[in-house]
Amino acid sequence: MSVWALGLNHTTAPLDLRGRFAFALDQIAPTLQSLRSSFASGRHPQVEAAIISTCNRTEIYCASEHIALDHTVGWLAESGGVAPALLRSHAYTLHDDEAARHVFRVASGLDSMVLGEAQILGQMKDAVRAAETVGALGTTLNQLFQRSFAVAKEVRTSTEIGAHSISMAAAAVRLAGQLFEDLRKTRVLFVGAGEMIDLAATHFAAKEPKSIAIANRTLERGEKLSSRFGGEAMRLADLPARLAEFDIVVSCTASTLPIIGLGAVERALKARRHRPMFMVDLAVPRDIEPEVKALEDVYLYTVDDLAQVVQQGQANRQAAVAQAEVIIDAGVQSFMHWLGQRGAVPLIQQLNAQADEWRAAEMARARKLLAKGESVDAVLEAMSRGLTQKMMHGAMAELHSGDAASREQTAQTLSRLFLRKER
Repeated sequence: MSVWALGLNHTTAPLDLRGRFAFALDQIAPTLQSLRSSFASGRHPQVEAAIISTCNRTEIYCASEHIALDHTVGWLAESGGVAPALLRSHAYTLHDDEAARHVFRVASGLDSMVLGEAQILGQMKDAVRAAETVGALGTTLNQLFQRSFAVAKEVRTSTEIGAHSISMAAAAVRLAGQLFEDLRKTRVLFVGAGEMIDLAATHFAAKEPKSIAIANRTLERGEKLSSRFGGEAMRLADLPARLAEFDIVVSCTASTLPIIGLGAVERALKARRHRPMFMVDLAVPRDIEPEVKALEDVYLYTVDDLAQVVQQGQANRQAAVAQAEVIIDAGVQSFMHWLGQRGAVPLIQQLNAQADEWRAAEMARARKLLAKGESVDAVLEAMSRGLTQKMMHGAMAELHSGDAASREQTAQTLSRLFLRKER
């Protein structure tokens, strides 16, 4: 059995390319079904699969008897509408121990834009549940992910990997504080109501802004989140008309197209008499049209723009990183040992089946002898001798066949198997 991974992240691919391969959580199940169907039509009918998709990465993990990286690359390229060569130039492909090491590092927060951040672990668990729901997660990938979660837990409890981390939300607050002298005088709008917006709203609310509003496609969900911060909820359709009211706009939705366009922002700036607007687009694909960044009175930051801020203090975490890598190395070795043993499972099953067949035959023979009146001791002696002969017959025949070199090798193997001294 082999495992392989195909992915692109914030270090290998620009934001707009990552946006082509971003899958919302409710898209994961049908996307997995499409991927597995593509394998079934070729030479790899039985493939386990899982997809992790966040604002910083999209990764496909697969397991099968034979690695099929080229097929995986072709399928993902087609789904994103790009040439396979372009995808390969921005992607990474890993297999077996390299794939295991990568997923362990991702779960532990070592491969994140925010070193040591914990949000990725929840996103990975969501991805695993989605794969389980459609029956795409077999024994091998389930073992890989469960071990990655265990390694991540050990890294976080045994090291200080997340002690100095700065979240994307905290970085946004820090940048907003550089533009506005007093955040308590600002009006903040959050577009979306997912986990990232929840986190961002929590950080901004701590600065006690003048007002908070949540714009969401589903008003009920927006109201639920806004009530926690004493804010108001509004429909997404009302956003263009009310955009001018807000000094700070933070957006993160699952929309496949921008929902805040250049024209809407231009009209908002005119109504604001060109008072500055601070905008943060945490979505992949983008929620805010990239042309907005060129406007004179707008300060627009994307997830990639925040990279420099969130990496501050990274030097303080290098000792923790070294400790984490040791834990991950041990986890990789353990998984590869388990994976290697999985290759012997069919043989073990065949041996057990053969032994059961011999046992059943000797039991049937023993019952017949007992029915004829044979003594119990004689029957037990005959049954034990019959089992022994059946077990040793193949080994003895192999020992007497072949040339001298093969007989010597067989003799060493049989000695190791049958003449072991119990410790």
